[in-house]
Amino acid sequence: MPGEDATDQPRLPRSNAPQAWAASVAETKFYWYDLLVDGAPLPDFRDPLGRYLRRMQFAIDATQDKRLLYFLVSRPRVRIDVQRSVSWGFFSLKLTIPVLIGAEERKAAITIDLDVPFEATYKKPLVQLQDKFLLLNWGALVETLSIHDLIERFDTGLAFPSTVLYVGQTHDPAGRLAKGEHSPVNRARNVAMLDNDTFLLIQRFDMKVATAATDLSEEASPRTHMDMLEGALIGYFEDPASRLRSEIERGNRRDHLAELQHTYWLEKLTVDLGFQGAGHFYDLESATAARSRRHLFDCVFTHGQAVTRRRDDNALPLPTLRG
Repeated sequence: MPGEDATDQPRLPRSNAPQAWAASVAETKFYWYDLLVDGAPLPDFRDPLGRYLRRMQFAIDATQDKRLLYFLVSRPRVRIDVQRSVSWGFFSLKLTIPVLIGAEERKAAITIDLDVPFEATYKKPLVQLQDKFLLLNWGALVETLSIHDLIERFDTGLAFPSTVLYVGQTHDPAGRLAKGEHSPVNRARNVAMLDNDTFLLIQRFDMKVATAATDLSEEASPRTHMDMLEGALIGYFEDPASRLRSEIERGNRRDHLAELQHTYWLEKLTVDLGFQGAGHFYDLESATAARSRRHLFDCVFTHGQAVTRRRDDNALPLPTLRG
């Protein structure tokens, strides 16, 4: 829980000037969480699917000692229909793939326009279908794509919203999240997974500070920034009625955020989840936040309780991701 080791930090004097912070997305990535925590052993790394899954595992493991923010997100269940065949467009690399949508497995199809990889030795790949994966054998390499990779990368017409279920920090030396042992995340996932697939949206944020304070001791640490940002995002996206968090956790967080807000005289935190080039996977919504590709809001903390106010999407210039 954020703030669990707050007593290890020295108590700093109250800032001598008010501060306003602004958080924007610097890096972002979706991971299909179900693939790693469904209980099945990962295939051997020499297998194309094994390489895909282990790269994902390594990427998530690498976040566990960092203070990044993650969202547990659900999207409608989609599978490749392995009982039907793919089809190619005439004189093109347009590939039509049969799919099954939702728990009711409604039949549909998506079409993607492939690009030939630089390493390819085949002009047209050999196609292998699995219910969750498309494998393209280009001769010199095998390209492995999940069904949701296809939906995210290509204009398939399946522009579903992404529903935020839970917000947390990746900092987790015990690796509970990566191992599928994070209890609140598991409870949220168990409720959603009958009709949906679940993902981790992991993001790194830039934090800008506006203040007249000049004493270096009054500068907040990256950990403090992330604790306050996490509190703001929980207040914005999460429905307290979901009961994913205990009263003890909520009380500890309120006390911790109230202390930090007082110490740094934080008047306002502005959060911007939008960025240039965001695709439809970033159409985020929740029980308390209406769907938007750019969630831009101000947050103030009253006795440690986040109070958020949505701003117009055009109120600020749209940020650009690094790299």
